[in-house]
Amino acid sequence: MTYDLVIGDRAYSSWSLRGWLLFDAFGIPVRTLSARLYTDELAILLKDFFPARTAPTMRTPEGSIVPETIAIAEELATRHPEAGIWPAAPQARAAARVLAAEMHAGFTALRSHCPMNLRVSYTDCQPSAEVLADLRRLETLWTWARDTTQSTTPWLCGAYSAADAFFAPVASRIATYNLPVSADAMLYVDAHLAHPSFRRWRAMGMVDGADQDFYRRSYPRRDWPGPVPLPARALSGSASENAACPYSGKPVTHILELGGRRFGFCNAFCRDKTAADPEAWPAFIALYQS
Repeated sequence: MTYDLVIGDRAYSSWSLRGWLLFDAFGIPVRTLSARLYTDELAILLKDFFPARTAPTMRTPEGSIVPETIAIAEELATRHPEAGIWPAAPQARAAARVLAAEMHAGFTALRSHCPMNLRVSYTDCQPSAEVLADLRRLETLWTWARDTTQSTTPWLCGAYSAADAFFAPVASRIATYNLPVSADAMLYVDAHLAHPSFRRWRAMGMVDGADQDFYRRSYPRRDWPGPVPLPARALSGSASENAACPYSGKPVTHILELGGRRFGFCNAFCRDKTAADPEAWPAFIALYQS
């Protein structure tokens, strides 16, 4: 049995990103149920997840409802201690919980001025003094965490933990809005942009429904600063090297082209999320390299 997780638009829902990373980045199976933001879809979907009112909301295999990312992280850590959601060392675990709690509750100026949008990147967003203060606070926390835990990895408390999952949407905001941070902070941002789970989420977000008008900004644009995807493109037809979808095993109905070769998938979303970033999907890369 697996968990259910209610999420909003992948390109825009920062809270949903955090919740999903708590599964995918730690190898815990989950089935996602998505609702488009700024419609009645979420309220309708959550009728089966009482008393939840927000995304993400988790339902455990036996039916317990757990809204809010802090609660989801703690419940998953209790149920899956082997996953390493929180650091094992007491001092590092305490630091990670401090980080996650402040990220969960703070940085309102940054959240307001720079809502998450994984589909674009801008050259400048004219951050206010309050946004710049939030960025300074982020850097203070990140430096404190590294000093406290003596982390020698790209992450704040040693191995990737829930604290890093909680900061992933902030890293995406720095990338989207080209926010001014130090070189050390940018290394941490780059680690997020290259993380396999983050790349999978963003790839899905690139093709997960139409653009949301609320997130449109008129700032000058630049290329996304993360890893450059392989140049894949969707094609018509159904002729491909593989007869079964690399994800579901179902018959091929949709095609993409990469490197002059044709690969098939069982539906448009499987194809399009792969075309958005082929290297984010191990099952596809194994097929491509075979």
